[in-house]
Amino acid sequence: MNSLCDLDKKDLTNRLKRIEGQVRGIQRMIEEDKYCVDILHQVGAIQGGLKKVALKILDKHVHGCVQRAVKNEEGDAVIDELMEVLAKFTD
Repeated sequence: MNSLCDLDKKDLTNRLKRIEGQVRGIQRMIEEDKYCVDILHQVGAIQGGLKKVALKILDKHVHGCVQRAVKNEEGDAVIDELMEVLAKFTD
């Protein structure tokens, strides 16, 4: 089951490409001995970007897959799965 429409996929792909470029930028910054604080700012930006990607996917999952499973009386298994995933975000 997938709740991502083509617009969501395009948006997420663009976000991930931006993050990929930021990671390459950090690699370059390290190779060029840039100031540590500047590198850390970029790391924070990447973390924020990944968080937005994860939250968008989570939103679509809850409003799509989980909602469908609950309507079909299969909610317990999907909710258990969701809780396992959410536990990983709190570590």
